[in-house]
Amino acid sequence: MAESKELLHDQYANILRAYLEEQSEQGLYYAQQFSKRVLEEQISPEEVVSLHLEVLEEFFPDLPKGAHESFELLLEVMMGYGLAYREHQSLRDKTKELEAEINVAANMQQTFLPDEIPHVNGLDVGVLSVPASKMSGDYYHFVKDDHDCVGLAIADIIGKGIPAALCMSMIKYTMDSYPEQRLQPGALLENVNRVVEQNIASNMFITMMYGSYDSRTHQFNYAGAGHEPGFYYKAAEDTFEELHAKGIVLGIKRNTDYKEYQLTVEPGDFVVLLSDGVTECRTDDGFIEREAITRLIRTYQHLPAQEIVNHVFYELERAQGFQLRDDFTLIILRRNV
Repeated sequence: MAESKELLHDQYANILRAYLEEQSEQGLYYAQQFSKRVLEEQISPEEVVSLHLEVLEEFFPDLPKGAHESFELLLEVMMGYGLAYREHQSLRDKTKELEAEINVAANMQQTFLPDEIPHVNGLDVGVLSVPASKMSGDYYHFVKDDHDCVGLAIADIIGKGIPAALCMSMIKYTMDSYPEQRLQPGALLENVNRVVEQNIASNMFITMMYGSYDSRTHQFNYAGAGHEPGFYYKAAEDTFEELHAKGIVLGIKRNTDYKEYQLTVEPGDFVVLLSDGVTECRTDDGFIEREAITRLIRTYQHLPAQEIVNHVFYELERAQGFQLRDDFTLIILRRNV
């Protein structure tokens, strides 16, 4: 350590001597390189000031008393600055570690989402999920059985960050662990609810809506756990209806029954599932109305389902100045024939 300080002392003395003699740009360049080494070796600002004073006293033994005392004052100033600087560096390092953890969690979240939308003849499905920040509290899920029956879920985790990512993993693997019931909405929500109630913190809750579409009978069965109501479009009447499903949020009460609802999906009809980041879109004029969502969907309903959700997202994002304030998830399931 003493040897290292001696080397720094000699190096700085040579740099300062050369600069005082020549005052060249090269001297300033050497000083910049020296500052990088100082940072690498974590030498405090007050130590650098002390080093400068030592070298000056060697060069100018008759340094005026006032000049020497001014450096003593500067040392005191830099000691306070050095403490604050080290605290700042520590905080920055911790922030970088946290950002790295969040990036890992965000990447992990993506693995929980479906890689592709299930393909079923006569069924058109579109989905888009965009987080407001790196971490999302929204979750969606698709599954298809051997009979071309499609199950779909949408959930909103009340909470953000890494806890939300961990909670999302629990939801996914819980749903995957009940293959024989995964297309029975009420039973699935009851199972998920029991797991959630036992395993998440008391200040975290999950809303969810789960539905299953039978391509043989064209029946859509669904149940909800406190989730944002969706919409159901009836092509024959050219009208939108609220898709309500009563049920308390997941995680409140262990033994909870979830009522199951049923719709017969006619050609041209479609189901809309969404998160509250869609319906609670905030503009400068306040929250938009749910009717504005259906108007947007109606504007683009002649397009394929995926293009509908893409256009709706763009319009709502633009209305917010391209700055999402909440996670956005929108799913459309339409029967074509």
